[in-house]
Formats: sequence, structure tokens, C-alpha cells
Amino acid sequence: MRKIICNGLVLAAAALVIDAAAAPAGKTMADVLAAAKPSDWRTLDPENTLYMELAGGRVIIELAPEFAPQHVANVRTLVRGKYFDGLTIVRSQDNFVVQWADPAEADHKKSVGEAKNKLTPEFDRPAAGLKFVALPDPDTYAAQTGFVSGFPAARDKADGTAWPVHCYSMVGAGRDNEVDTGPGTEIYVVSGHAPRQLDRNVALFGRVVYGMELLAVMPRGPAPMGFYDKAEQRVPIREIRMAADVPADQRTKLELLRTDTQTFTDLIEARRNRQDEWYKHKAGRIDVCNVPLPVRVASN
Repeated sequence: MRKIICNGLVLAAAALVIDAAAAPAGKTMADVLAAAKPSDWRTLDPENTLYMELAGGRVIIELAPEFAPQHVANVRTLVRGKYFDGLTIVRSQDNFVVQWADPAEADHKKSVGEAKNKLTPEFDRPAAGLKFVALPDPDTYAAQTGFVSGFPAARDKADGTAWPVHCYSMVGAGRDNEVDTGPGTEIYVVSGHAPRQLDRNVALFGRVVYGMELLAVMPRGPAPMGFYDKAEQRVPIREIRMAADVPADQRTKLELLRTDTQTFTDLIEARRNRQDEWYKHKAGRIDVCNVPLPVRVASN
């Protein structure tokens, strides 16, 4: 029996608009996953995958070039220039984010090499061309929410834009007040309740798909906004590598449930109307950040 990891939780489990009526009645999420076909799963593109090595283990981040191509390209350059090696996790704010950066970044002590120091903002993009799997339920922050290539997203048909949303485990580029000051040298991951007020104010360029528990348990920083005020409190980053640059036999083989399948449609309905014996009242709706995105370790 393979482990299924859903937004950081480990479970045991052997149409582009969600149609609740089309989903089989009475199925639990475990039932849906047990019936999934091999074609319902996808593997990670090594050129869009980061391996972050900590003393406690490996954190794996899938990049999102569909939403933030400039930031993804710049982060690739930073990683291949070994910019992050030896840096630290500098912040862990309760119910908010974990952040890593050069503690001396304000003094520009570490060169970014061939990467850029500034980038034009990538807060949203044209919705045209995206394979958007829409949820049927209303959202507080957006006209419509759903998923694009495995990432939680939103769109506004009125202005034709789409953007990734700040759900748990999403990864973004920290910035100052100026919108071009977030080139990816300062990275955060959402570790608490979805801070959706940040949507379209920060460039989200990826999502932690494995090892999120290593970041979520970081001690909370005592300084304002969760920063660590002493060097010994910071957690060292051994290295960050592109998966493509890691020998094949040293890669973590993962499979992610595709979000453009009937199986994912069924999974959403199973979570909107829980069939588990414990549940006595069915919610009949779901928030985009509460939809599990299953990941499993490949058997071979």
C-alpha cells in the first residue's frame, strides 16, 4: 500500500467544470483514490522541480512557469549558481509563513551571479490558454477558483486574468514595497491559514509537494513577524538543487494526481459531501484551499 500525501497529510489508500451530479454517490476520498487509473497520475518535470536539503530531510518544490515564467527562470539561475547553499531559514511566523533568505541580504553581501536583482511583477496573467478546472462553489476573494496544472488558482472572466492563490504550501517571492523587488532571492512558503489577501500582490511561483512537514514545524521566531533575532535560531539550508541536476538514482520519485481528470472531479465531490462514517452533516461546498492535492511515492 502506497503512501498518499495530501497537502502535508499522509493517507493510506489502495469536464473542466466540476459537475457534482456526475460524481458517483457514496464514495469517500479513499474510494476515489483506490479506483484511480495509472493515467490519472503524473510525474514531476525535473527542470521544474527543486530539491531543498535540510538536516531533517528533503523538501520538494514544484515550480509554476505557467504563472510566473520570469521568476521560475530567475530561481533556476539562482539555484544553479548555488545562491541558496549555506543560507538559512530566517523566519517562521505562526499561522502564516516560513521564509528563507540571506540574513545579510539588505547589505547585498551575497552576489546573485547571473540572476537578476529585479523583475517585473508576475501577480497575474491572461486566463486565455490555461486549462482551468473550476470549482462550483463561490469564493470570497475571487469570481471563480479552481486548479491549473495542479496549482490552486483563481480567475476573473470580467478582466480576463488568472492567478495562483495563497493556499497552504504555496511558494512565493518575498518583496519590499516596490513591486519589482521580489526576484526570488527571498522565498516564503505558506505554513498556516491561507492568507488570500496576498493574492495578486506577490508572485507565487511554486508549491511544496513533499516534505512540507519539515517546514511547518519550524520554531516560531520571537521577533516581530516571526523573524529569528539570533543567528543560532536560524535553520541552515544545506543546498538547493534542480532535480534535473541530481543523478536519477538520487531523485525522489513522486506521482501527483492530475487535476484535469474525472478522478479529481470525483475527489472534489467526495470532499464537498463527505461520505466518511464520522461525518453526520455534509457541507455541500468546499474552499479551493481545502481541496486535497494527492501526491504519492512511486513504487518503482
